[in-house]
Amino acid sequence: MDNKSNNDLQTQSESAAIIHGKPGFRIGILGNYADSDETRFMITPEACGVIIEQGYQVCMEEGASVDISFTDLNYAEYGVEIVSRDQALQADMVLCYEPIRTPEIEKMRKGAALLCMMGHSFFERDFIEALNRRHILSVSLDNIVSHNDEPVFSNIVSEIDGRAAIMYAQDYLSFLGGGKGVLLAGVAGINPCEILIIGQGTRVASAALAGISQGAIVTVMDNDVSMLQTIKEICSDRVQTLSIHPRVLASKVKSADVIIIDDCTRPFELPADLRSSMKETVYLLDLTQQSPSLAVPRTVAMGLSNVLINFFDEMSIKGGIDAMVASTAGLQVGIITYEGKLTDKLIASFLGLPCVDISVLLSASN
Repeated sequence: MDNKSNNDLQTQSESAAIIHGKPGFRIGILGNYADSDETRFMITPEACGVIIEQGYQVCMEEGASVDISFTDLNYAEYGVEIVSRDQALQADMVLCYEPIRTPEIEKMRKGAALLCMMGHSFFERDFIEALNRRHILSVSLDNIVSHNDEPVFSNIVSEIDGRAAIMYAQDYLSFLGGGKGVLLAGVAGINPCEILIIGQGTRVASAALAGISQGAIVTVMDNDVSMLQTIKEICSDRVQTLSIHPRVLASKVKSADVIIIDDCTRPFELPADLRSSMKETVYLLDLTQQSPSLAVPRTVAMGLSNVLINFFDEMSIKGGIDAMVASTAGLQVGIITYEGKLTDKLIASFLGLPCVDISVLLSASN
């Protein structure tokens, strides 16, 4: 065999090694804690396969995907290495839905990255101090924005929360859910149910769209007209939009079969005296306190997987996580700790800890 053939074979061998992540950046996937109510998961087996083809190594904690009804074998078939939790924590980047707990930060490799959704742990002093001691790059995926300034991770979960809220409502009203046994939708000769949604944002718009698609009469109320205009643009004339006025609110609360509450543009709390005027059979759901997406965690994983594929592809193009941090403004807004410093102003204010602007740290490192 000539030298050219030998070189071609060597090149092909090296390319295959890169595709299968050897020696590549290692991503460790963690499952939810057994004593937690969290069910949502970050990534599907197919998405892991795509990421491995991009040149990364991927390992996953044994049994991590049980909440989305995938087995370890499903992931192994796409090239994922099944390991212990401690081994997954030793990866270059740890990926999980809820933040890990403080003692496990000490098990992470110094200088590694932690990518997860926002959780209460980030507002605990011990947790932040442990991240800084280990120089962990921690990122709240909720806060990351895309190139067109959309919080893509947050939007996916919010949309699912909104749509699943209507699923919750229909289940509650049905005989199987312990209700009177009625449909949200009307049929010939019968009025549909009335859904009142108070609030603004992606969850509210998604709940409104889902309610309309079920055939219900949907009203959205907020204390800011511009946000109501946005809802009208999304849902068209199929949804009624109303400003929050005492008499109008009282009338709508009295006739509603389903009431869904979320954050309004300006602070608002449903008056306590209105609760006594609600129907006895009303379904009341507060989206600031509950996450209906917990009931459909596989859908969450499928939605987030699409964004993660793009995220790791961009990371590969830019030459690694450090280069991506330095050049991607949308990622920078999601960073909580970097190079042993707290960079999130909200968390710093809450904990009374010093905060360093990420742009200052990046300038110093350059």
